[in-house]
Amino acid sequence: MKTEQKQWTSEGGWQNLKDAGISDSADLVLVFGSRTLLEDSSKFDEVKSFYPNANILMGSTSGEIMEDLVYDDSLAVTAVDFEKTELKVTSMNINDAADSFEAGVKMAEELSGEGLSHVFLLTDGLNVNGSEIVKGINSKLEKEVPCTGGLAGDAANFEKTLVGLNAAPSENQVVAIGFYGDSLEVGYGSVGGWDNFGAERLVTRSEGNVLYELDGQSALDLYKMYLGDKAAELPGSALLFPLGLKFDEDSDTLVRTVLAVDEEANSMTFAGDIPEGCYVRLMKADFDKLIEGANLAAEHTTQKGGDDAEKLAILISCVGRKLILGQRIDEEVEGVQEVLGDGATMTGFYSYGEISPVVESSRCELHNQTMTITTFAEK
Repeated sequence: MKTEQKQWTSEGGWQNLKDAGISDSADLVLVFGSRTLLEDSSKFDEVKSFYPNANILMGSTSGEIMEDLVYDDSLAVTAVDFEKTELKVTSMNINDAADSFEAGVKMAEELSGEGLSHVFLLTDGLNVNGSEIVKGINSKLEKEVPCTGGLAGDAANFEKTLVGLNAAPSENQVVAIGFYGDSLEVGYGSVGGWDNFGAERLVTRSEGNVLYELDGQSALDLYKMYLGDKAAELPGSALLFPLGLKFDEDSDTLVRTVLAVDEEANSMTFAGDIPEGCYVRLMKADFDKLIEGANLAAEHTTQKGGDDAEKLAILISCVGRKLILGQRIDEEVEGVQEVLGDGATMTGFYSYGEISPVVESSRCELHNQTMTITTFAEK
């Protein structure tokens, strides 16, 4: 496996950060960039001219990760030439979030087949139900085939997100990539670092990923009470206080982030489902624990992938973490680099949701407010 990287910024234009001479042989190109840049279709044309024979996956972000730094308003381009691994790609348009489960089913069916070892998923970040698309994928993938990925972002604007496969990206798109063969070793880890606070509350009224009431009271009013002056900045300010969700006493805690609020309906829309009857608690951040969580996610990936000198690491972290860490944001990426080593080619983005199994051998789940890392290496 060989990798190379390019970057576009308004100050420097296109720059080669790592040249492996794979412009004609690259199988896959990952392009993560700001929504405003990706709205310019000429950027896809430029990347296509660099890598004419590759599958090109593009997604909008809330910040781009390139090497051990975090950027805004840039394009992070990583090309990969797999020597022993076959790829199959599929995409579809989702016009209604209610179609998310069926979209996951159809995409998993298209990719399922002999030799499938991993699925990487990138979806629109606002117009799909992340929980449901993951459930659809899980329903058709063999249990030993993990799925990782994320939901596209749009800074902290929550206006629109873009995803594309072999074309200029657009809204409502979902893309999945299947990796085939027994030579590919994949590692993955997903860790948060948030603390619970306040009382545990019962979800008493919700519909899918739309939350209305906690303990019989307005969930939106509760959020506004905790946010105080920052309530006027909703939905962005709600990223500071995600919900920790448990289906029962013994289940793992999943974190859910607010994507939108509806003042007229007095509701909040989350990146994933908030089922009636489950329990939630508000969560808050601690700088050091967030950074430690990113390091721990990287350590989980090292359980697989060996010490191959050529390793690709895709980092998908939540926009909420970026807002909390502020000027310290580079520290969580630098910590990952230290764990994975200088031999790892790192790219990624800040997202509206992350997809990964909770632990090895479990089914994939939608997460929010985590650092989720996927590593690829060929034997």
